[in-house]
Amino acid sequence: MFVSGSASILHADLDSFFASVEQRDDPALRDRPVAVGGGVVLAASYQARAYGVRTAMSGRLARALCPGLVVVPPRMAAYSAASRDVFRVFDETSPVVEALSIDEAFLDVSGLRRAAGDPVSIGVRLRRRVREEVGLPITVGVAASKFLAKVASRQAKPDGLLLVPAGAERQFLHPLPVEALWGVGKVTTARLAEFGIRTVAQLAAAGEPTVVSLLGPAAGHHLCALADGRDPRRVRPGRRRSSVGAQRALGRGRHQPADVDAALIGLVERVTRRLRDAGRQGRTVTVRMRFDDWTRATRSRSLRSPTALTAPVLREARRLLAEAAPLVADRGGLTLIGVGVSGLDTDGAATGQPELPFDAVPPQALDGALDAVRERFGRAALTRAVLLGRDPGLAMPLLPD
Repeated sequence: MFVSGSASILHADLDSFFASVEQRDDPALRDRPVAVGGGVVLAASYQARAYGVRTAMSGRLARALCPGLVVVPPRMAAYSAASRDVFRVFDETSPVVEALSIDEAFLDVSGLRRAAGDPVSIGVRLRRRVREEVGLPITVGVAASKFLAKVASRQAKPDGLLLVPAGAERQFLHPLPVEALWGVGKVTTARLAEFGIRTVAQLAAAGEPTVVSLLGPAAGHHLCALADGRDPRRVRPGRRRSSVGAQRALGRGRHQPADVDAALIGLVERVTRRLRDAGRQGRTVTVRMRFDDWTRATRSRSLRSPTALTAPVLREARRLLAEAAPLVADRGGLTLIGVGVSGLDTDGAATGQPELPFDAVPPQALDGALDAVRERFGRAALTRAVLLGRDPGLAMPLLPD
């Protein structure tokens, strides 16, 4: 049975964020098909998506699909600045904001009706402010739960607003394809399709025992709960992060070990630098992989002590990737790699206990010196020789398990 409450949760999601920032900052790119990236597409404007250009697609294929495609290099500093401006609007809209990534968030506006109006009116004003003050299009979904609000925003894209009224969740959700449910990817979609389950309504009608028998207990119970409208999670503002991670699309096809290692080095440097910037240390190193057949795998191991230093995290990440080599070969090669550090403590990275034996130049001093140079002269001021001439990629959220 559907669980309905007041439709007072907003999911606000910037439209094709990186590409939209590029179009905002360069008038010559407006209304043109734009891709951010180089060898791999990191983001595509909606004009480019109309030709079939998608994130993680190779640049060569993207240009073949869209001969007029304009490819621009990523500018992470510009995207971070735009994100800060947008989140300033979020924070001024509601005191209860849960950031999901650099370009999306949940807002709980349940206590604002008397002061600010109904949730739809609040969503309309939020969209107008982001457009006028930041210059970017944003889509808002409004519903009684986080899951339904996110699905609503996906359905309203691009540059729209969609309300799922309380009590109308079944009419909204059931006609949608099963891919609309969190956790349903290509493999799960194909598995359900084998048994004639292609829509949320068909999944709900199949019953939980059947779905569990097809997908296993964890996935089966999870999807049946979503199909039944059960998502009791609240919007949780100001959560302290339990992990820091980044991932990078490599594109399809075989990749040389040196190229994969260079991508791994770049990711580890980003993750450990973010740990040091936040004054955090972590104990568990995780490497996540996506393969050419679209399957995924995760390998992780805990260190003896928490760290925010680059060297020990890189050493462990390399070991984990090497151990997964047979799996990579069996599944046709890597198309994406991610690195994460979890088990974060609250101690400052600079004050942590250094490990024995002490080197002539402690690793803390080296990492600190590199951080100081990059802080003063920019992140491109110093880089490893192995990364010279390579596409630096972007620090993106890790894939879910």
